[in-house]
Amino acid sequence: MREINVGPASAFADPGRKLIESEGLEVGIFKLGGEFFAYENVCPHIGGPACQGKIIAKVEEDVAEDRTSQGFVFSKTKINVVCPWHGFEFDIRTGRHHGNPRYRLKPIKVRVEDGQVIVSLPDEKKPQNTTVQPTPDGNASRPVF
Repeated sequence: MREINVGPASAFADPGRKLIESEGLEVGIFKLGGEFFAYENVCPHIGGPACQGKIIAKVEEDVAEDRTSQGFVFSKTKINVVCPWHGFEFDIRTGRHHGNPRYRLKPIKVRVEDGQVIVSLPDEKKPQNTTVQPTPDGNASRPVF
């Protein structure tokens, strides 16, 4: 594993993020509720830069005790990052897509040591976009599970 010092933890907004690139591997590092989470910057949908999207609260339905909808509200505890290509939303804490948990961002180890944010990257760079197969017309096919 290669370890990279991303900088002081105090330099991150909360919620906030920083994007890094090392030897062709792009990583999004997020701070949320004082904790750090890191993922490869590749959306499992069709390979977009998921970690570069908007950071927003998850939209949830407010259901009354009688099971009727009271409308939609922003979650006070769940925060998502939204892939800018097609709007896939991923929970920053888990990297999972709420609608289909098989879609998830690839986690990267991250820790805080002596006030510095350290990410551990794999020694060998693997192609980031292994789930998307190009078609003869240059488009991308959907991932196969």
